Amino acid sequence: MAKLFESVNIGNMELRNRLVMPPMGTNFAAEDGSVTQRSIDYYRERARGGVGFVIVEGAYVHPLGKGSNFQMSLTNDDKIPGLRKLAKAIQAEGAKVAIQLFHAGRQASSMILGTQPVSASNVPCQLVRETPRSLKIGEIKETIDAFGEAAGRVEDAGFDAVEIHAAHGYLINQFLSPLTNLRRDRYGVDFEGRSRFLLEIIQKIGEVVGEEFPIICRMNGNDYFEGGITLPEAKRIAEMVEEEGVDAIHVSGGIYDSENGEATAPMWIPRGFMVPLAQGIKKVVNIPVIAVGRINDVKLAEEIVKKGQADLVSMGRALITDPELPRKAMENRLEEIRPCIACNEGCLNNLLFLKPVTCILNAAVGREEEFRIQSAKKPKKVLVIGGGVGGMEFARVAALRGHQVSLYEKSNELGGQVLLSSVPSYKYELKRIVPYFEHELERLGVDVHLEEEISASMIDDLAPDVVCIATGSSTVLPKIPGIDGDNVVLATDVLAGKAEAGKTVVILGGGEIGLETGYHLAEKGKKVTILEQMKRVATAMIPTFNYYVRHKFMGFGGKIITLAKVVEVTQEGAVYEKEGQRVLEKADTVVVALGTVPNVGLLESSGEKVREIYAVGDAVKPGRIMEAVHSASEIGRKI
Repeated sequence: MAKLFESVNIGNMELRNRLVMPPMGTNFAAEDGSVTQRSIDYYRERARGGVGFVIVEGAYVHPLGKGSNFQMSLTNDDKIPGLRKLAKAIQAEGAKVAIQLFHAGRQASSMILGTQPVSASNVPCQLVRETPRSLKIGEIKETIDAFGEAAGRVEDAGFDAVEIHAAHGYLINQFLSPLTNLRRDRYGVDFEGRSRFLLEIIQKIGEVVGEEFPIICRMNGNDYFEGGITLPEAKRIAEMVEEEGVDAIHVSGGIYDSENGEATAPMWIPRGFMVPLAQGIKKVVNIPVIAVGRINDVKLAEEIVKKGQADLVSMGRALITDPELPRKAMENRLEEIRPCIACNEGCLNNLLFLKPVTCILNAAVGREEEFRIQSAKKPKKVLVIGGGVGGMEFARVAALRGHQVSLYEKSNELGGQVLLSSVPSYKYELKRIVPYFEHELERLGVDVHLEEEISASMIDDLAPDVVCIATGSSTVLPKIPGIDGDNVVLATDVLAGKAEAGKTVVILGGGEIGLETGYHLAEKGKKVTILEQMKRVATAMIPTFNYYVRHKFMGFGGKIITLAKVVEVTQEGAVYEKEGQRVLEKADTVVVALGTVPNVGLLESSGEKVREIYAVGDAVKPGRIMEAVHSASEIGRKI
């Protein structure tokens, strides 16, 4: 990691290394846009972990630019004291700090603004589904001034630099892109006209902060949408902003409308997929270039700077998951890095639903001080029953606090449901979870027993002070005639490789496990039909994943039938009722994916044998990885 941890300059600002925490929304700010203690603790933790440069989340510069109810604001001077406190907290940990100047444009919502969003032209965003109004010339001038005034407040608050958000389909990108800029005045018509808004913002900021204060421009190297900006045009923009005085370029890509979610880079998109954009920009400018885009591995980050593809590397979600990533990498403790799996569940999904950001594998996000690990006042003997993610997290936290921990798993490997969830090809990132936990349990001295099933009498013999029941859940078998036929298998057995499916398959149940089992089988060339009683499939999946998996499944030739009540299973397939009609869906194999129930046997039989007994994860209620990890993490901190 020698190259990644060299110092580097942006303008006259020297950074201790080449790792950047890019701006990412958190919903931690107060409703009026003020900095909260929660924000300060969150950013300070990342700076403390060793990152060289922290770029604080986008803060709106104008009331019409607000993108979230709990977004930081740079609209007036009363925000400066809170911003100053934030900057000092980050700088005290050795990192440099900037903040991003933000205006949502058409990607704002009237529900938040209280009025119609604005843009370069009245072209609606397909995700927001509101038609914006075009800014008038006078309003454009007012907005440019607002960017300048906001930059002045950033400088007054003691930040080291400022970043202009000209990417991801927000207002400046809307002016730059021929897709969204249909203006016929001096701010449109051609490339020079579309670029004018950004260049005048840079000029105004330079006038306010002076030549010595570094300005960074985050821009798209590709909009990933037909008719938008592509790399050749992005290179021309980069040359213009360098000439205008920008000190570094942060190259990203994608807009809200991008079909595959490039702007948020879910797990099915290849790691480092935007690096060629940064490399392309670097060829035409002489100022530092920052690469970003699904870079969740420090080895990949090192390779990028070593090859000269970029000068610095942004690792965003990876630093949410593990704030100590830089220090662990510097100290060659790579196996201790908690992996970001690009699931977007705790970060992006929470933002979409106006919730505070978290991480499925890091329950301490946004609760850094409250969740700081404290040594137990009295070490206890802890027995964890079940080696899924809930059990492993409970064991990890308890061991960190100094408890004597033993973990028993009845199968021959740790991982539980994660082992099944990681089978569909697009979810390969989940495979990183189990090795991380395995290493941590070994490092922390947890006594792990595989292929040993605990009984109530064994609990008596082991005599623990604390028992954690993490025994997971089992598949529900509905009372349907023929469900016990020899052509019927469980979805969990299919994913585990314990059961084979024939050439034609009917899956009973279109929840997440049903849809993902269908995806897995259809990708292998099986002819698959999913029968779901509700109107929609996989409603518990986050929207972007639901859309992707459904469309890929159908692209593989899969079929989904909703509002279908299964009434019988025969040797020929499954019979369902829909709109008063009984239909036989023929298949070689019928796969059952109709939900699960908690395994509560030990919980019910152990209540009088141990003073402290807890249940976590699916043993409480079948749910998601985040629920299992967070509940285990919280309880583990209290015992």
